[in-house]
Amino acid sequence: MTDTPDPTDSRAPLRLVDVQAAVDAELDRIAPVIDELGALFAAAGHELALVGGPVRDAMLGRASNDLDFTTSARPEQTDRILKGWGDAWWDMGREFGTIGCRKGDWVVEVTTYRSESYDPASRKPEVQYGDSLAGDLGRRDFSVNAMAVRLPGREIEDPYGGVVDLAHRVIRTPGTPEQSFSDDPLRMMRAARFAAQLGFSVDPAVVAAMTAMADRITIISAERVRDELVKLVCAPHPRLGLELLVGTGLADRVLPELPALKLERDEHHRHKDVYEHTLTVLEQAIDLEPRLAARAGLPEGPDFVSRFAALMHDVGKPRTRRFQDDGVVTFHHHDVVGAKLTRKRMKALKFSNDQIDAVGDLVELHLRFHGYGSGEWTDSAVRRYVRDAGAQLERLHVLTRADCTTRNKRKADRLRRTYDDLEARIDRLSAEEELASIRPDLDGNQIMAILGIGPGREVGEAYKFLLELRLDNGPMSEEDATAALEEWWAGR
Repeated sequence: MTDTPDPTDSRAPLRLVDVQAAVDAELDRIAPVIDELGALFAAAGHELALVGGPVRDAMLGRASNDLDFTTSARPEQTDRILKGWGDAWWDMGREFGTIGCRKGDWVVEVTTYRSESYDPASRKPEVQYGDSLAGDLGRRDFSVNAMAVRLPGREIEDPYGGVVDLAHRVIRTPGTPEQSFSDDPLRMMRAARFAAQLGFSVDPAVVAAMTAMADRITIISAERVRDELVKLVCAPHPRLGLELLVGTGLADRVLPELPALKLERDEHHRHKDVYEHTLTVLEQAIDLEPRLAARAGLPEGPDFVSRFAALMHDVGKPRTRRFQDDGVVTFHHHDVVGAKLTRKRMKALKFSNDQIDAVGDLVELHLRFHGYGSGEWTDSAVRRYVRDAGAQLERLHVLTRADCTTRNKRKADRLRRTYDDLEARIDRLSAEEELASIRPDLDGNQIMAILGIGPGREVGEAYKFLLELRLDNGPMSEEDATAALEEWWAGR
């Protein structure tokens, strides 16, 4: 690949000569796929073009083995061609004219020329096949995604000025934004998502249409909204997209807890701007993500759970804000309230139960560290911290550290050192006691044998007693645990 300017660097436009060099290099890299498929479709009497994101990313100097094509062929014709070329095939998108295929490391999807739009009261797009590449490009969301490379000749098609918009780092629609958003209201969220992914600005006309038409997002299914939100939050620059959602009013419809953080500051300015604090915490959590790969064995790259927990960690503050007589502002129990609000919102957006539990637990636990003081916690309290965090312990470390946004360097350094101490204690106890799998020193079978009872509620009560004893005292010998169990049983 040739060196091209960083697309997230907004200090200067891309040079068109660099754009051309980047796309030429990428087309040469993917030649084994595009040349072969182009020849196959042409031999069958059909048009084929590389389209959309792969073309945009090629111009930005980004390599990918996932390629999208558009064609004049109908799905059944595409299916026959791909089955003669690839290693595996799928047609889950046949309803929308899309056939997928994998060959080696390459993944391709080929979609028949089409046009689609929404009935004003419908959540599902109405799909109709088109008959030209120009018509297909005209229905696409943004000009930077409405470019194509005809195959096998490699002629670039750019009827809506996508190359110029790409060079100037701007998100603009091929036609009027009002028509584009009427056709598919989800495109309003995509504008925010692409701003976050590419670091681009959004054309003022697009912003105005998003603001005027924000209510239209309510006809889109929760699942589609959720998927766009996840992509936005996991983008390199989520603040850009989130600020756009808030500024246009879209967030009021899809994530109202976020704009609600724009609390009016009290007259004495004695509490932080919670909205700005939240975005800063999100950015700091992103900076700490490499820890998750290094310590928790999670994949490198964006971690939605930790990012969304950072975004939602203070959503309980608007409902818990109180002004004391001396002007001090409090947010007592905003962690518990925030966890409930987070779970409710994620449930409405159709997130999985695992994701809801993970994010909800992190929001509820994000203040727990502040009871640590200067290290006064007992080993018992440290064990409970680990037990309550469970599988989210490393993400809790990230969230807690990211939540420090004070400009007071001395205070920030003190908090960092204190949390370093807590983590060191956790590591020490973990090495000594296997905290990650903490459980009583006697199992259920041993409990029943010692007490002479069968399965039932009493076994559970005994197990809970021994677990609390384990958390308080650390590991015990079987003899000591048995004596404690018998004493507890006798005194019931």
